[in-house]
Amino acid sequence: MRYDIVQRPRRLRYSAALRALTNETHIRVDDLVAPFFVRDGTGIRNPITSMPGQHQLSIDTLLEEVAVHVNLGIKAVLLFGIPLHKDATGSDNYDHNGIIPRAIRSLKAQFPELLVISDLCFCEYTDHGHCGIINTPDQPAYQPNLPIGYLLNDVTVELLAKAAVVHAQAGADIIAPSGMLDGMVEVIRLGLDNAGLSHISIMSYAVKYASAFYGPFREAAESPPAFGNRHQYQMQPTNRREALREAALDIAEGADMIMVKPAATYLDIISAVRATVEVPVAAYHVSGEYAMIHAAAERGWLDLRASAMESLIAIKRAGADIIITYFAKDVAQWLREGND
Repeated sequence: MRYDIVQRPRRLRYSAALRALTNETHIRVDDLVAPFFVRDGTGIRNPITSMPGQHQLSIDTLLEEVAVHVNLGIKAVLLFGIPLHKDATGSDNYDHNGIIPRAIRSLKAQFPELLVISDLCFCEYTDHGHCGIINTPDQPAYQPNLPIGYLLNDVTVELLAKAAVVHAQAGADIIAPSGMLDGMVEVIRLGLDNAGLSHISIMSYAVKYASAFYGPFREAAESPPAFGNRHQYQMQPTNRREALREAALDIAEGADMIMVKPAATYLDIISAVRATVEVPVAAYHVSGEYAMIHAAAERGWLDLRASAMESLIAIKRAGADIIITYFAKDVAQWLREGND
């Protein structure tokens, strides 16, 4: 074999400039969505111990932190609310003066061009930590034919639609239902349209697994289930074909975008979904995936920047158009500095 004439792929790796020129996959600041946890009060910046660099923020400190992100070029945020009072129906979620509607109004007043995505899940708002109305004998919607503790689907999606209208009227650009409930997208779409909000997009958590990687989030959002788990409504990690069925159903019901969650541990699912749908696909690089990289970097086992970027590149390479990540601010800074 004449090695002087055969193709040599290493020629394209010779320098940083060549590697940059021939990169097949790129992460841009425009791809990123930064999540935030918002709670009542003022001057609050509570560190989240299991998520280094992340905080629970009051609305005033949220505005300060979002200003930093906006200055780095980040154009989209995802909001989670931690209300002062929780109850069985998560009423703060559909209260016009609830924590997230107030946060949305404040963000839009200061950053009118910012894309605000509102997560609608009830787990942060209920006193039991589940994602909707639980079947109990003292519940007006109690259904004796269903088990005690079962999450009631239809009554919950009606409340989700009510919350969607409240959040959209406050100024949310995108509504993101995450409860994995049957028919939620259709009911929310009808609710928005009937309220004259047909221009508001829905980013459905269409493929959300019952993952072990949500632990740090539950600390951050103060939302661990008071009993049981969420396996009766979130997907089993063993199932792939079900993900495609869930995505197709939500698109048929009116979802403008769909999400896969978690991301880094479900690259095959992102790829399969991307191959079968035409709408934008988001992937949520979840709290546990973020925390693992930080924990290993703190012990000197991994380089934080290199491993974080490699993880996010894998998500993009798998087919995600949008990446929701707690690394958003870091990535924006790294991209500004240049990354080989």
